[in-house]
Amino acid sequence: MNKRISILGCGWLGLALAVSLTNKGYKVYGSTTSISKLKILEEKNIKPFLIDISKPDVDMMDFLSSDVLIIAITSKSLEDVNNLISNIEKSKVKKILFISSTSVYPLTNGIVTEETNTAITPLSKIEKLFITNPSFKTTILRFGGLFGYDRKPGNFIKSNTAVKNPEGYINVIHRDDCIEIIEQIIIKNIWNEVLNACSDKHPKRRHFYLKEIKKVGKSTVLFDENSKNDFKIVSSEKLKTLLNYNFKYADFETYK
Repeated sequence: MNKRISILGCGWLGLALAVSLTNKGYKVYGSTTSISKLKILEEKNIKPFLIDISKPDVDMMDFLSSDVLIIAITSKSLEDVNNLISNIEKSKVKKILFISSTSVYPLTNGIVTEETNTAITPLSKIEKLFITNPSFKTTILRFGGLFGYDRKPGNFIKSNTAVKNPEGYINVIHRDDCIEIIEQIIIKNIWNEVLNACSDKHPKRRHFYLKEIKKVGKSTVLFDENSKNDFKIVSSEKLKTLLNYNFKYADFETYK
């Protein structure tokens, strides 16, 4: 069991993950870019670090004195990530879990798997930097759209903006599933893999948002009926098989 874990980016997902790991007996180092959040981390028994990877002179060595590093930040700067990697290469970290997104896949109008070619984007380039580095083992975890608790998809709808591709399909995942999957990857030592993680059900965008707006007290949503309705359906079969995993929220409609 890897008892010491560093989480780069204790945001909406990272903080909840850090709390869960701490409650399970792990020693967790957590980073933030906000001075005001350091106290919050400390109060939750997470050793706090102020780290901004856009500042190359920041000393990360104490933070990186873990066996496992979970990267849960949104930076798309190749320069900043290369600087981060150079620090990791000099550290004790030998296993990395990089939180990515299914946005790396193009709209294929079909099912996409880990074998599907990704679009050429900053995020896919960053994934490659980690996957190809021989200094550590990296698992790439591509999440669908995150939801759960205070993060309600209905709140993403703007009254003056039409939702594109209403007849396309949704790829989402609940935060509880995200955390459980991450913990299972660590427990089962699943490294040097690329894994998709989305709930089993893929409702059409129109159906999804019409239901979601009601949950937040909204009555209308605009749809772009002239959009091409291009889509992708992200398969998580590899992850489910490798981890023997059943989604807690396989169907988003079971979540209120």
